[in-house]
Amino acid sequence: MKNKLVLAASTVALLLLSGCGQTMPDLPGSNKNISDASAITGDTVSIDENAYNSGRGNSSSDGFQSVYFDFGEYGIGSGMEAGIARNVSIGAKSAAKIKIEGNCDEFGTDEYNYALGLKRAKAVKDAMAARGVSISKMLIVSYGESNPVCSAPTDSCYAKNRRVDLRLIK
Repeated sequence: MKNKLVLAASTVALLLLSGCGQTMPDLPGSNKNISDASAITGDTVSIDENAYNSGRGNSSSDGFQSVYFDFGEYGIGSGMEAGIARNVSIGAKSAAKIKIEGNCDEFGTDEYNYALGLKRAKAVKDAMAARGVSISKMLIVSYGESNPVCSAPTDSCYAKNRRVDLRLIK
């Protein structure tokens, strides 16, 4: 009887301990739930890593202005409103589709940064749609941390990588 009790207790303990998973920690200064990507819908495009790793431009093109974000955030700050207005003006005039690319600094897991890049791209897409750009003209993609414009270990460099770039798909 004693052996059965010890065996049962050991089995229960083993099951409980093996079922524990590692959860993603909240990054300092972050009050957003980045892992909830359920609200992201619509067209996306796949990553052509070879094109970006070969040195092709990493900042916005076609007259668009990159939108920058605070650490761990995906809300568009008031300092970026002029850039959004400029991007809306350019996007509304063009018949081409607009690719909205979310980017992150190197902090956090690959999964966290991919989700954060999507949320940043979606925030820009939503802001532009609210100002009249057709949702059907916009595609979002996340490069996570894989598309940096700067690699120096400084705060100013990290800030340059926390951005959304926009490009016309020609």
